[in-house]
Amino acid sequence: MDVDDDDFSGSEPKLTCPGETITSSQAFMRGHGTYVDKEDVIASVVGTVERVNKLVTVRAIRTRYNPEVGDLVVGRITEVQPRRWKVDANSRQDAILMLSSVNLPGGVQRRKLESDELQMRNFFEEGDLLVAEVQAFFADGAMSLHTRSLKYGKLRNGQLVTVPPILVRRLKSHFISLPCGVDLILGLNGYIWVSKQVKDNDQGEEGFDAEAVYSNQNDDIDNATRAAISRVGNIIRVFADHFVPLTDTLLLEAYEWVIEQEGDAKYLLLGDTGDALVAAMSIRG
Repeated sequence: MDVDDDDFSGSEPKLTCPGETITSSQAFMRGHGTYVDKEDVIASVVGTVERVNKLVTVRAIRTRYNPEVGDLVVGRITEVQPRRWKVDANSRQDAILMLSSVNLPGGVQRRKLESDELQMRNFFEEGDLLVAEVQAFFADGAMSLHTRSLKYGKLRNGQLVTVPPILVRRLKSHFISLPCGVDLILGLNGYIWVSKQVKDNDQGEEGFDAEAVYSNQNDDIDNATRAAISRVGNIIRVFADHFVPLTDTLLLEAYEWVIEQEGDAKYLLLGDTGDALVAAMSIRG
């Protein structure tokens, strides 16, 4: 797979396999996912070849999420510890959500007390899903998360879909509302939350409904919304199976295509229908 300057000019990503020669080490510098043998830059992982000026790297297809400060992530509580929760965020190690990094019921701004520590399971308990932002890193490399925003917190009324993190692009906003009454949260860690649409005025004048924020009870969801959630979830699964990067525009067009076909959500997971969806989106793209 010998590549040169012209090969990097196209928009199509180029896949490579371990041991495959990418280019000459005299013309390019080797980056992550590559090594030099004699005068050749050779791939050490399966992935897409990327280039920044003269630096050539291979971004692995199957890899754990590599977090950065400011990233939006969806995670699941795995353990409640003193003054902190451990969160599975699809990374190399569990993330940490400190008690001091969450909103108190009612939006009260004050220092967390011992009484708050005794009520930690009223906020989050094992198995709860949440959306948060990467705030910093501890000395051992673990992520420190926070939910100190009305957009973040416990997740309800939907389903979790898991995709390879490489397929989630960094967008202007990772909160997407589709016209079909479905909300999407695209976690950069590959966890995607598909749920019933929530209106902005549902949280009241101050935007903080204490009971809803930490409630474990789902709202009543009508059959049409359930079907829409299932369709969107299956569309994402199809794109993940075909290794198609996810964007808000692509998901909207894909949903419109599925509605035109007048098929049930379950048919999307059949090989022919999924292949047809990916082919139709590639033609539009």
